[in-house]
Amino acid sequence: MKDFFTPFSTMEVLVFLVKGLGMTLLIAIVSILLSFVFGSLLGIARFSSKGLLGKLAAIYIDSVRNIPLLLFILSFRLMFPSYILGMKIPNKPLVSSIIAMTVFTSAMVAEILRGGLNSIPKGQWEAATSQGFGFWHTMIHIILPQAIKKILVPLMGQFVTCLKDTSFCQVVGISELMMNATIIMGKFKYSSQVIVLYIIVALMYYFVNVSVLAVSRRIKF
Repeated sequence: MKDFFTPFSTMEVLVFLVKGLGMTLLIAIVSILLSFVFGSLLGIARFSSKGLLGKLAAIYIDSVRNIPLLLFILSFRLMFPSYILGMKIPNKPLVSSIIAMTVFTSAMVAEILRGGLNSIPKGQWEAATSQGFGFWHTMIHIILPQAIKKILVPLMGQFVTCLKDTSFCQVVGISELMMNATIIMGKFKYSSQVIVLYIIVALMYYFVNVSVLAVSRRIKF
């Protein structure tokens, strides 16, 4: 067992994987936060507007949901500029990957939120209107809290999916968990070592995702 992870020590392997997990969590957390904001705006636009804004939101959501995430990650990596307003973009692969993940996940969040908004009885709107509340006041203070409570489980499920999907970012050279595992795997001599490595990686994903879902179940409104 001492030389099982040759030419790396067991501790070196674990530290390298933890560094990859840190990058995975960074991409996932930033993408999830941005996706929640933009996805909420898209979901509200599609739910509330039957005009141009609603149609544009519908086109965006339907288009993005039917295109593979990997294509977004590769496309944004190739098309994203190195300079914006004369300033060099630091770590272009990381920034472009986060934007690609946000673009994709926002569409998923928007559709989940729209379903939650549709589940709210019309009587809630009518009661708010009778009290003199405007659209946004009603949406923010009355409708959205109820809708988010209803969609919390599928919403957290989407966020877990987002965390797992960060593994696609390795195709543009991001040193996330799977990329670091692949680097380590390339140094191994035996298939048994690869199997153990994949088990470790799977357990790392598992415990992080289970923790996220456990937290979501304890959230009270």
